[in-house]
Amino acid sequence: MDLGIKGKRALVCASSKGLGRGCAEALAEAGVDLVLNARGAEALEATAANIAKTYGVSVTAIAGDITDEAARAEVIEAAGTIDILVTNAGGPPPGLWSDWSRDDFIKALDANMLTPIALMKHYMPQMIARGWGRVVNITSQSVKAPIPQLGLSNAARAGLTGYVAGTARQVAAQGVIVNNLLPGIHATDRAVALDEGVAAREGINLEEARTRRFATIPVGRYGTAQEFGATCAFLCSQHVGFMVGQNVLLDGGQNPITM
Repeated sequence: MDLGIKGKRALVCASSKGLGRGCAEALAEAGVDLVLNARGAEALEATAANIAKTYGVSVTAIAGDITDEAARAEVIEAAGTIDILVTNAGGPPPGLWSDWSRDDFIKALDANMLTPIALMKHYMPQMIARGWGRVVNITSQSVKAPIPQLGLSNAARAGLTGYVAGTARQVAAQGVIVNNLLPGIHATDRAVALDEGVAAREGINLEEARTRRFATIPVGRYGTAQEFGATCAFLCSQHVGFMVGQNVLLDGGQNPITM
């Protein structure tokens, strides 16, 4: 399928590896020029070089913590004008409800709610002025099915979801389409960290922890960054003009919900 976005320009956050890189590669395959951002400069530069060589698109790498206001300003200045925004940031650590202080919640809100909002507020006016834009926020399956040990993530991402629900419907008539992409467990560093936590708590090895989690997913495996990226690229395409403010769940069927 031709996604109709060849020659567009996208900023993809947290894109040196994992789901962010999957999104960047899928967009590059569709002919989109990229601005990539991540905290680690070495991994980011390597990813940028690989994508540029593989897909023949323009790739600009800007290292920095997108959740930090000063670093975000540098990314915005260097990125210039974009047509597509993919927001993404690592999730806060798991724990018990009694573990978290106010500072923990503020940090989670900054990373997983306020940073995407700040990026949308900056880029959507220029998208509106041109009459076309796409925003995809990578959130979590916890938006639809909260995960007990991920209370920080549950709270912050639910707040972002509420903001997007109203905002997406205000900008759709100007050609700016905003949706959220909700990953379940994918084969990324985040999955490894969560499985290591389970292994430590349960006194089992990592492979057993992973096997147990596989058993909770109807497809019997973790998702891949490639299939996640392909869905993201579709949400950035010309074909989603009638799809507004939706929360698209990619969880392998793990959550038996209909809405």
